[in-house]
Amino acid sequence: MTKITLIGAGSISFSRNISSDILLLPALQDCTIALMDIDPFRLNIAQKMVEALIQRRGLKARVEASVDRRAALKDTDFVITTFQAGGLKAYKLDIEIPLKYGVSQNVGDTLGPGSVFRALRTLPVMESIVRDLADVAPKALLLNYVNPMAAVCWGIDALTGWPTVGLCHAVQGSCELLASWVGVPAEEVNFVYAGLNHHGFFLEFKRGSEDLYPAIWQAIERPEVIGQEPIRVQLMKALGYFMTESSGHNSEYVPYFRKNEEYINEVLVPQYKSEPDHYWFDYGRTGGYLRHCLGRENDVLEENEAISRGEYAIPTHMSQEYGAAIIAAIVTNKPLVFYGNVINHGLIPNLPQGCCVEVACLADGSGITPTYAGALPPQLAAILRTNVNVQELIVHAAKTHSVDAVRHAVMLDPLVGAVCTLDQIRDMTDEMLAAQKQWLPQF
Repeated sequence: MTKITLIGAGSISFSRNISSDILLLPALQDCTIALMDIDPFRLNIAQKMVEALIQRRGLKARVEASVDRRAALKDTDFVITTFQAGGLKAYKLDIEIPLKYGVSQNVGDTLGPGSVFRALRTLPVMESIVRDLADVAPKALLLNYVNPMAAVCWGIDALTGWPTVGLCHAVQGSCELLASWVGVPAEEVNFVYAGLNHHGFFLEFKRGSEDLYPAIWQAIERPEVIGQEPIRVQLMKALGYFMTESSGHNSEYVPYFRKNEEYINEVLVPQYKSEPDHYWFDYGRTGGYLRHCLGRENDVLEENEAISRGEYAIPTHMSQEYGAAIIAAIVTNKPLVFYGNVINHGLIPNLPQGCCVEVACLADGSGITPTYAGALPPQLAAILRTNVNVQELIVHAAKTHSVDAVRHAVMLDPLVGAVCTLDQIRDMTDEMLAAQKQWLPQF
């Protein structure tokens, strides 16, 4: 029986999706799903939910739950990390303190001062997970979903060298978005994509041999499309290619947009809403994803309890997440191509060697094999290198426990540099270090 361990199973919405995916795949329907979280209350809800999925589908799979991480990891084959170090309490500080200095973050989990501190809270936990794996599951593959994806995966490699691939649904979601704009079923699309997690580019987008980029260029002139993705439309016009993740996310990775609240409300907040008002990006507003997390917390808990009581429909189709399908491909040796975050050993030659890039990968009985993406168009590589600079300094800070390295990472962030002086950057960083010292004892 394959054993799959979820670390951070209290992330109940994700635990539901990934567990459901696992249990929908015939090759994994007799597996053991081991759930681990430091919060016994949320862990208990997750356990009951997974048990209900197993029972309602009539499967032979088993579920275990423990607050003891080593016990959950013992003899596991695959580890899926989904935790948020410091939880929402730390996340609020990531958003609220920079805002005092004029740094407006919509999500704050990929770049920006929020991502710097989220990564520094996360990497010591990842190191301790790997130490446990070395003792109790030395052949386990680590599938990481924790953000900031690029910095965390780079840090895992630099600090431990453990076999790791980072996973996200941004590529899949963006493909579906583009397909909807040009009126083509997403399953008929073939594309070439490469870059960084949350900040990569569709280099080709086709149906068969038909190039769909001309239709995309036409689509981004439509008012409802501009309203839906104002920043991605502007960046595509400036750079020539469409990128992953939302306008709210993308506005944080560059120095051009989040300069003040007036501009954010005028340009980032769409006039043509295609989602309900509680949609988690909150239309690019400051702290939008934090508000979503706070607002959805009780709803998600109730949904999962309702599944346990048999009062809520269970998923009948696979989610967008790659994780379960990768595990099945490795277990069955049936190849799967997916987009993963891996270390750049010549995969994208004009991005720094050793950084973390997102490229097409092959999963089969041999494990994970990244594929060569080739050099990016120079303007794309150049704008991505500004992000890599920050990620490199995050990893350096994690290795050295240097406060100066933390300051340098924040200082070189494109958004921070667009709105802050050097004195403000130092004060903001020091205030964040002081406020988060309980999660950052190494500093």
